[in-house]
Amino acid sequence: QVQLVESGGGLVQAGGSLRLSCAASGRTVSNYAMGWFRQAPGKEREFVASISRSLTNTYYADSVKGRFTISRDNAKNTVYLQMNSLKAEDTAVYYCAAAGSAFDGEVIIISNRYLYWGQGTQVTVSS
Repeated sequence: QVQLVESGGGLVQAGGSLRLSCAASGRTVSNYAMGWFRQAPGKEREFVASISRSLTNTYYADSVKGRFTISRDNAKNTVYLQMNSLKAEDTAVYYCAAAGSAFDGEVIIISNRYLYWGQGTQVTVSS
């Protein structure tokens, strides 16, 4: 079992930055491919970014590429999402997730491959 707790969300003006954190307990995150997803009101949950279990491969949705950066600190058992140049359309609840199984170097964009999910943190970008 892995417990995930997100933090760092809030209200920010367009063009600003936020860094989300996802603290894990129960198991070390180095054993899992990790991902960030988001869900805006009235919309389906969508993939944002993924980082592999090892080799630190990353993959981003086109909508955030060049603005968001996913990273992990295995010593702190934490995964981060640095969000820069935020836009109003980035407003959503952001969730981190840990994949149940993954190959080394594999990034995962499909939500149903993620076994563990956090409770989410709200990000609101004002225009």
